Amino acid sequence: MIGNYQKVSLEQDSMPQKQYMCPVEALVDVVGGKWKMPILTLLFQGTQGYGELKQHLPGVTERMLTLHLRELEQSGIVQRRVYAEVPAKVEYSLTHLGLSLEPVLQVMLNWSEKYLCMTEQRAVWWEEFETVNQASISPTDSAS
Repeated sequence: MIGNYQKVSLEQDSMPQKQYMCPVEALVDVVGGKWKMPILTLLFQGTQGYGELKQHLPGVTERMLTLHLRELEQSGIVQRRVYAEVPAKVEYSLTHLGLSLEPVLQVMLNWSEKYLCMTEQRAVWWEEFETVNQASISPTDSAS
């Protein structure tokens, strides 16, 4: 039950304890960020090199991609593997913990699709409503 919870603290290695008022905040903290969900979506398809991730995420800067990958790695969601090659080869994959997010993210995807459909329908309805109301007001009506 979502409503029954206690204040939760998570401690990561040498990082200070993070306080959450609701446990769901931990999920939002881990997967929140403009590029984290697209990164995870790509990694659910399999191991990806840094260049592959960059290529499939048009608009992401190298700084943001690196930052989000590091955060996901620190959270234990993503594993980074560096190969001793020249030029350096780096691959990213999901850990067991990261793979365990798949059903959670699938539920979030389903909800998001329904929500977006609903908001699109609402926007279309509102546009039609305004058009009908503007058409029903004649110039002579507004003059009186």
